[in-house]
Amino acid sequence: MAKRNRKVPGINASSTADIAFMLLIFFLITTSMDTDRGLARRLPPPPENKDHKDDIIVKERNVLQVRLNKDDQLMVGGEWSDIKQLREKAKEFIANPKDDPNLPEKHPKTLPFFGDVMITEKHVISVQNDVGTSYDAYLQVQNELVAAYNELRNELAKAQFGKEFSECSEEQKDAIMDYYPQKISEAEPKKYGGN
Repeated sequence: MAKRNRKVPGINASSTADIAFMLLIFFLITTSMDTDRGLARRLPPPPENKDHKDDIIVKERNVLQVRLNKDDQLMVGGEWSDIKQLREKAKEFIANPKDDPNLPEKHPKTLPFFGDVMITEKHVISVQNDVGTSYDAYLQVQNELVAAYNELRNELAKAQFGKEFSECSEEQKDAIMDYYPQKISEAEPKKYGGN
């Protein structure tokens, strides 16, 4: 009897590629990706008149220095402080309720819903940290500063409109944000001492 030469059937590779593609899609959809956390910041508009240099000069009383060192120790306005005190210190600085000569100067401004008011629109909170500062401490400081603005805006909304800031109309919110403009300046991190 003569042997028949039978061909061995080959593997269908097209279905293997389809399966690999389906697995890839499955893992992309079902895998949770870590998302980077960030800070919501609105950058100030570019200066309209480059010849006008008065805005660049900021009086010392209008600046609150907030510094974090490599050991996550906090200094606010030249004094060592605890993170729990930062919000209240920032609120007092931003609002200057007693018109303290050591806190930001107040200027008259006409705002919708409020009329003529005295506000501290030229204040700046300057945040600077060391290159060794932990990200957690940095975020805590940022959160406390933003919370100070949010609380002041909420208190103003309740006093003026009898409701929470979040419940106000867009025009009311704009007026409140003009009353308490958020001015947080972040300086480049520095390395103080050590290697």
